Amino acid sequence: MAFAPQIKIPATYYRGGTSKGVFFSLTDLPEAAQKPGKVRDAILLRVLGSPDPYGKQIDGMGNASSSTSKAVIISKSTKEGHDVDYLFGQVSIDKPFVDWSGNCGNLTSAVGAFAIKAGLIDVAKIPENGHCVVKIWQANIQKTIVSHIPITNGQVQETGDFELDGVTFPAAEIQLEFMDPADDGEEGGSMFPTGNIVDDLEVPGVGVLKATMINAGIPTIFVNADAIGYAGTELQEDINSNPEALAMFETIRAHGAVRMGLIKDISEAATRQHTPKVAFVAPAKTYTASSGKEVRAEDIDLLVRALSMGKLHHAMMGTAAVAIGTAAAIPGTLVNLAAGGGEREAVRFGHPSGTLRVGAQAGQENGQWVVKKAIMSRSARIIMDGWVYIPGDILKA
Repeated sequence: MAFAPQIKIPATYYRGGTSKGVFFSLTDLPEAAQKPGKVRDAILLRVLGSPDPYGKQIDGMGNASSSTSKAVIISKSTKEGHDVDYLFGQVSIDKPFVDWSGNCGNLTSAVGAFAIKAGLIDVAKIPENGHCVVKIWQANIQKTIVSHIPITNGQVQETGDFELDGVTFPAAEIQLEFMDPADDGEEGGSMFPTGNIVDDLEVPGVGVLKATMINAGIPTIFVNADAIGYAGTELQEDINSNPEALAMFETIRAHGAVRMGLIKDISEAATRQHTPKVAFVAPAKTYTASSGKEVRAEDIDLLVRALSMGKLHHAMMGTAAVAIGTAAAIPGTLVNLAAGGGEREAVRFGHPSGTLRVGAQAGQENGQWVVKKAIMSRSARIIMDGWVYIPGDILKA
């Protein structure tokens, strides 16, 4: 029996924020994968090593977690006034699908750097020293993100002393501005799809929960930690080792997705794992982070834990951080109340790996809450650059 030989595709493996992913230039993909469809999805699944019934992604670039089973496709922008288009795929680990329903805020930090490296940015925009401002069109959610990439001697500066909890080593700081991060009606209706900043969410087997359901950065369902039996100081093993807890969170997520108008029936949640996110919040408390470092209550405004792809995240998703910052800026949301209430333009929250600061500018227009932008800092660096290899018969998908 004859087997197709392997093919190679140019790719770059990046750490962006607290995530890792495989980056591609659109034009480097096989022609059949330069448009959405089965071939593109099949290639990304095989590159990451999915679906893997063992849950390890041994035969691919994935590292068996939602934070590391990711792919990014970058191209020159078709959107006026933007430099590049950024498309993100969350690759399922044990199932044969790629979720294109949302963005990855962490990997966003690597998009500008990759675009410069790949020659997608006009050289006239790149200073000899300083910052290159890259205007990104986030194609999944149809939003603008502005990335400030440090440049030294005409090259992307990756090393530095900026520390990010959840990342072992320091690197150069990259500031990201998420412009108009709230949903504008394309999916779910508005920033608050139910029209309320707090709702009563009925969840079978759990009861009626107070919930803030917001479309900002990424659709997110916030509930109070004490309402579901938690303190808000939990680490990954406290949640991820408990199948009953994970099932509860998935039930909350599915029913919240229906209320947000993201799906019509809870059965659809199984094929939409990336969005919405579910998170729980609590007032600030002192706790020990996963690194062993003490996070003091006086150094943070609140506690937040969030789940991604069915598991508690080891730190915080960048898009969920945008949702946290946005909700914190709006008086009366569960996030705002956990932070002490009132008006605020920035919060520092505690997550399993440490802390993160995120800012948002919110106000009311015509009786509706709007957010002009959310701001946070991340870092990114190339881990490997070259080619990924996959069996050639994948192109027949």
